[in-house]
Amino acid sequence: MDGPYRARDWRLRFALTGLAAVVAVAVVAGGLALRSARSGPGAGSTPSPTQVAGAGSAAPSAVVSPPGPVRRAAHVWLIMLENKEYTSLLGNPAAPYFNSLAARYGLATNYYATGHPSQPNYVALVAGSIAGVTADTEYHLNRASLFSQLADRGEPWRVYAQDVPTGCFTGASATGLVDGPGAPGPYARKHNPAISFTSVADDPAQCANIQPLANFDPAAGAYEFIVPNLINDMHNGTIAQGDAFLSAFVPLIIASPAFTAGGVLFITFDEGSTKEGLMGDAGGHVATLVIATTVPAGDQFTAYADHSSVLRTTEDLLGLPCLGLACQRDPIAW
Repeated sequence: MDGPYRARDWRLRFALTGLAAVVAVAVVAGGLALRSARSGPGAGSTPSPTQVAGAGSAAPSAVVSPPGPVRRAAHVWLIMLENKEYTSLLGNPAAPYFNSLAARYGLATNYYATGHPSQPNYVALVAGSIAGVTADTEYHLNRASLFSQLADRGEPWRVYAQDVPTGCFTGASATGLVDGPGAPGPYARKHNPAISFTSVADDPAQCANIQPLANFDPAAGAYEFIVPNLINDMHNGTIAQGDAFLSAFVPLIIASPAFTAGGVLFITFDEGSTKEGLMGDAGGHVATLVIATTVPAGDQFTAYADHSSVLRTTEDLLGLPCLGLACQRDPIAW
């Protein structure tokens, strides 16, 4: 199986003609250089919290990474956290595990959420657009999603939603369950994107792919969307509580054969606390981790990225066609 994406240094290549040689000399003399969208200490080194915290503080740019060759992964996981700006996580002593992952694996430093409130961001991550979703409420979306793409191809998927009742629960919230690691807390429908699509909610076989976190199996689905409860995702809980959840749960993935065989894990936030973004009035600057065995330690993806970029990367890894705005994004590269 091919390895995952890697942004590459580009070099000017010219045919061996006199005109090409003149152009090359002019470029060098003018001090021009092409920069990769990937930067950082490189494999085997670890950035300090100060180095990590300072990354990506500049305004977002429209620069996109040069696409790498098409790669594949048998398993992709996404863990969704809530409502924290980039600067509140990186270098924060309340999040030692999150920062250790940023040092050990990869960090997208120029990543922006889609908007506010929460639910449009969750939909964008699986549909390539907000699909008309503008509020945190009940929607019935009759359109393609990452879930329907996988179902159409006969591929398994899962949403592991912490504290969700079994039996294709369609309610707005649920409480009182003890489900998986971390603190007990409420489940919120708005943070479960699958239930908003009619291809899932109206099909009992597909709806059965939404399961409590206690059922987590890292190899059960080609794509697995992990939704912590409102305490462990930092929405109602603290950064320290969310970090404690990650420290208990993430090892279940990275110690699994599905991960070591080439799986890829993303950890991101639905939105931040600001409206920062490329287009203005967006969802804020959020920290996004890219975790795979082939990601160099301390790697930083510095090109502009957003939730559609994660979708594009996931679709490429799983060999699926792009949806919506994902078609206008380059995959996150390492």
